[in-house]
Amino acid sequence: MHLAVALALTASFTVVSGELISYDPAVPAGARAEVVAAPRDGGTVVLLRTSGLLPDRDYGAHAHVNPCGLAPDDAGPHYQHVQGGATDPAFANPHNEIWLDFTTDGHGRGEVMTRVEWQFDERRPGSIVLHEEHTHTEPGQAGTAGARLGCLTVPF
Repeated sequence: MHLAVALALTASFTVVSGELISYDPAVPAGARAEVVAAPRDGGTVVLLRTSGLLPDRDYGAHAHVNPCGLAPDDAGPHYQHVQGGATDPAFANPHNEIWLDFTTDGHGRGEVMTRVEWQFDERRPGSIVLHEEHTHTEPGQAGTAGARLGCLTVPF
């Protein structure tokens, strides 16, 4: 069974597909993304699929607290399960945030999945933001991935 279908069969899930808001030519007009999120085995699984991006290119991607807006910063900071420092590795890490770094294929398509050991409560992310590079993990840079290139509003 296809992963997106398997996740969609769970009791509480989110599926959003649409055109990415582009803030930079690295997310060309017409580029699309699909996000599937579902609780699974006490945690949460999030799948991101993209198309129409630049071929053979690294992108960082994270869940952010607000929906997308006209300006890249409108999506707010990264969603953190336990809120803390934006670049503190104790909080800005793939166990406390939703990191979806990927590399597109020769046709500009990408796919990535992550699983975290927690589920959303009343506080939920509002978007997935694509960044210019894969996510850094070193102290003082943890969680950073360069400029915000594109965004998809996802009402988790």
